Parts: sequence; C-alpha cells; structure tokens
Amino acid sequence: MIGDSLDPRTRRIALVAIVGGVALMLLLEWIEEPHISALGLLLELVDILPVVLTSVGVVLLFQITGRQREENAKVIRDLELARAQGQRWRTEARGYLNGLGQAIEAQFSRWNLTEAEREVALLLLKGLSLKEIATVRAVSERTVREQARAIYSKSGLTGRASLSAFFLEDLLAPIEGVE
Repeated sequence: MIGDSLDPRTRRIALVAIVGGVALMLLLEWIEEPHISALGLLLELVDILPVVLTSVGVVLLFQITGRQREENAKVIRDLELARAQGQRWRTEARGYLNGLGQAIEAQFSRWNLTEAEREVALLLLKGLSLKEIATVRAVSERTVREQARAIYSKSGLTGRASLSAFFLEDLLAPIEGVE
C-alpha cells in the first residue's frame, strides 16, 4: 500500500494535517454561518472531502514518482557499473582468451579435425544445439550429428560434456578436497 512506505511519524503528521485542515475548513464555514445546522456542516464536509483527497493523492503521486526516479537512477548506476566491470573483465581476459583459442586450435590440429569439424567443435563448446549448429552452418542436422561423432571419435572423447571438460577442466579452480 502507498502509505506503508512512510515512516510512522510522517504518517501521523500527514493524518493530523489532513484532519486539522478539514476541521479548520469546517470551523471557517461555521464562523461565516454561525446558525448552520449539523446537516449543513456534513454537506460542507462532503463538499470539502474531494479537494482534500485529491490533494493527498497528488502529494503521494509526487512522492512515488520521486522514489521511482531514485530507484531508476540506482538501477542505471548499477547497470553502468556492471557494464564497466564486464568490459574490464573482457579487456583483462582478452590475452588469455586469445591464448585459449590458439590452444584449442592446436588441439584440433593434433586430432586432425577437418575445417568443418573444427567449426562444429567450436559451436559445440559454445553450447549450441545440433539443430542450431545446422542452422548456423546451413547444413542438415544429420550432417552436424555425423561431424560431431567424427569429432568424438578422433578425440577419443565420449560426447559434448567430455569435449567441454577437456578444455575447461584446467581453467577452473580446483575444488578443495577433490583432486
């Protein structure tokens, strides 16, 4: 609820201000017309209430808008920070990634992979499905499946997971207690 975001003291002050403002308006009406009946004062209250409620609504909307503006600014700052960190990581890791790419290519050469098999192996390492690889390479899924089998056969590996593990195992920090 809107009022839940206000601290209790502010909520009490706002409530006192609203009630006080309405009471003051009714008092001024009674001073202007001292013989006004209770029904007349009630009708005045009904006449005043929409103005008071609208005023309160406008104040709350300004408050909500300000809070949302602050939250949006924080999200933008966090996003900019994340982008900067990502860019810094890519810059720092570029040399390592280039070296990894060269090491992967060298291993593919040791396995005597064809150019098509090399491309399929890289796409498998990137996590693409056989169907996605077929689409990217504009060949049939069956062709990709046969090329994947050839990769696993030439490398002596059992599948996609072991292919990924072959290249990633030494890159990742060891888990303590597991050798």
